[in-house]
Amino acid sequence: MVNRKELDPERSPAARFGQLLRALRDEHGWTQDELAERMGCSGTHISAVETGRRPPTPHFAVSADRALGAGDRLQRQARAVRYTALIEGFPEYVTHEARAAEIRLYEVGVIPGLLQTPEYAAALEADAVRREAITPEQADERVDLVAQRQAALMRSPSPLILAVLDEGCVRRPMGAPAVMAAQFARLLEFAELPNSVLQIAPFSMGARRPFSLPVTLLTMPDRSLMSYAESTHRGHLERESSFVLPILTAYHQLQAEALSQAESVAMIEQLRKGSP
Repeated sequence: MVNRKELDPERSPAARFGQLLRALRDEHGWTQDELAERMGCSGTHISAVETGRRPPTPHFAVSADRALGAGDRLQRQARAVRYTALIEGFPEYVTHEARAAEIRLYEVGVIPGLLQTPEYAAALEADAVRREAITPEQADERVDLVAQRQAALMRSPSPLILAVLDEGCVRRPMGAPAVMAAQFARLLEFAELPNSVLQIAPFSMGARRPFSLPVTLLTMPDRSLMSYAESTHRGHLERESSFVLPILTAYHQLQAEALSQAESVAMIEQLRKGSP
């Protein structure tokens, strides 16, 4: 096609959205103007979004999904464009987390987002601002997303959440003592829920610890599995069962070696009272 601009989906989330939009439009054999007519906008607008010159609004993504019969694919990709403060791959993970029937977490160093109090989340991001890793606006975005993720799990039936925390998560202070006291109380409340299991992986596990980095496993309503893990710059969502099942096996081994929930609660109670 004459003057058809090549798209580089690796350039940005907006570029990936544009590539997906073009691919879906091509599947229908429509021109930009023909899609625009069905969406109630202009062909120039479609062109600008496809080439990444204009970010998609939530309304645009919904309208495009409807016109192209794409379910919510474009809406999910649009969320990745919106959350610019997040590591690449994480916004896509969040959309699956919100629908999961079971969530298995292993975290190192910090309390996982699903269990954070607002004050703990704010203290964590304030430290990132201090280090100039993110802007104050991006910190606010991250804290808001923590609340949104937690709210998405307040549904019926409730998802089963199994959390194994490295001992460093509860021993690392974050913010003022009052922040940690409230966070400990939040963990104890979580442990009492009928749809939760909380365990601490103690330092004494040593080499028996099967993971050195955080990992998350999701069981979806259709019982399919996926795992999510992060490197320094990007997150990776894995759906291939031959890769996910060994991670699930390792997670079961982690749970067997970690402290029981009763022992874990006792450790958190001691820390809340200020005893070692």
